[in-house]
Amino acid sequence: MNTEITGIVLMYALAVLLAIPLGRYIGKIFSNQPTWLDTVLNPVDKLFYKLSGINPAREMNWKQHLVALLTINLSWFLLGMFVLMNMGWLPLNPDGNPSMDATLAFNTATSFICNTNLQHYSGETGMSYLGQLVLMLFQFVSAGCGIAIAAVLFFAMKERTAGKLGNFYFFFVRSCTRILFPIALVVATLLLFNGTPMTFEGKDTITNLQGDTIQVSRGPVAAFVPIKHLGTNGGGFFGPNSAHPFENPNYFTNIVEMVTQMIIPIAMIFALGFILKRRRFAWTVFGVMTVGFLLLTIPTVITEMKGNPDISSMGIGQSMGNMEGKELRFGSAASAYWSIATTVISTGSINSMHDSFMPLSGMNQMLGMMVNAFYGGAGVGLLNFYIFIILAVFISGLMVGRTPEFMGKKIEAREMKIAMIIALLHPLLILAGTAIASHLYAGNPEAYAGWLNNPGYHGFSEMLYEFTSSSANNGSGFEGLGDNTPFWNISCGIVMLLARYLPIIGPIAIAGSLATKKYIPESAGTLKTDTPTFGLMVFAVIAIIAALSFFPALALGPIAEYFSLYH
Repeated sequence: MNTEITGIVLMYALAVLLAIPLGRYIGKIFSNQPTWLDTVLNPVDKLFYKLSGINPAREMNWKQHLVALLTINLSWFLLGMFVLMNMGWLPLNPDGNPSMDATLAFNTATSFICNTNLQHYSGETGMSYLGQLVLMLFQFVSAGCGIAIAAVLFFAMKERTAGKLGNFYFFFVRSCTRILFPIALVVATLLLFNGTPMTFEGKDTITNLQGDTIQVSRGPVAAFVPIKHLGTNGGGFFGPNSAHPFENPNYFTNIVEMVTQMIIPIAMIFALGFILKRRRFAWTVFGVMTVGFLLLTIPTVITEMKGNPDISSMGIGQSMGNMEGKELRFGSAASAYWSIATTVISTGSINSMHDSFMPLSGMNQMLGMMVNAFYGGAGVGLLNFYIFIILAVFISGLMVGRTPEFMGKKIEAREMKIAMIIALLHPLLILAGTAIASHLYAGNPEAYAGWLNNPGYHGFSEMLYEFTSSSANNGSGFEGLGDNTPFWNISCGIVMLLARYLPIIGPIAIAGSLATKKYIPESAGTLKTDTPTFGLMVFAVIAIIAALSFFPALALGPIAEYFSLYH
């Protein structure tokens, strides 16, 4: 047990220690300061700009940034729909996997473009190698867009009075070539040396220990897995995701993949402090996020290490904890830690089956996605947190009788209306979607019998988890849900689209509006945003607005299931 805890501490400590210098490096990249990769990558960047006809020096306002983001995402979406619906006859399909139908292709293309990577298919049988390569490209694109749009937010917060906020394509290209690709290359090399396959050949025929001849799927896995974690994408090459031994062969690769998925979300916090030259503010943000992360992680690890009380009541020992749905090579503690990290960070990859976790562990996984602001996805996690900062500043200003100010700019009615719309959008999408699904199932359980393998409390949790994961750009699931149906494909696709782009548009609109306002120098009455007191205020706002919105739904699902164990 002590060894398992040591492994968790090691993984988290490595992520933070590597994220601090990476954050400084990211800050230099976006500030166009010299870095050690410039000699190699400047010609690559210039080639991209020349081929696409882009002038990276052209300044954009916040609206032009959003138009650029939405335009390139639409282009990639159309490409994805074409490839996924025609994989059967396109090249790089040695196993002869079929094309997707329209609803599944819509869900999959939307999912990977939105950085959600919700998978209603299994890669071994539902995807050609060409399809996998296109999805791998989307994992670079969606993560690059998230990091680039965060850079726009940073510079909007930095400028005293400015309508121009850099160039989106400059931020986007640099995010891909200077951050994502070099680190992904290092991680891919580590995975290759530990047995992750990298081939375009079809299935291999082997004879197992029982003497049976079986077909084993393989493919360009070592290239796919690094970016799925680094960009907080999470889509698995195989159906079991990182529980599959080809995606995650051993405990060392588990550490590598765990650190990889946490490093950019944490580094972006320190990049914010570097660009704004407000390191204390960055540490305040990091502190609030870390407290929230630990409050979800520690109980989950303890619960999974203790095991299932129903099994204990039978007199059966559980020295390794609750191991249902978990891999022996990782253990209950590392699996529990991964489950919270992947839901808090919005990666959505798994190294164990979340459907088999204890009820309160499942609740903590959902809470991480419901709050959606503790570290969060690559870049966009800070956009979500920014909304809570605006709300906290406004409430704090009202409490002391001052006009709310943030970074020297007055927060007025327009900014607050946008902030509240975005803050309430997330609960609306999750709860409305779950209510519609519950109504359909309860009204005609025979017609929708294929949806739930576990009716009752846990079945409700499965549906709640699916919409929570879709709205949080996460992509993991309680896989007792039969989700490859027109209803789930279309409804989750719509939720993913709304939950990806509106929470980007809202914070950038607020930041762009504040950037054009007159700068007000700090005075004795200015609210300090780099203190523990302000951090506590932000945490309270998150708890009240985000977490408590979901308590009734959680009470019907995981909380009720928890109490059923102690009947």
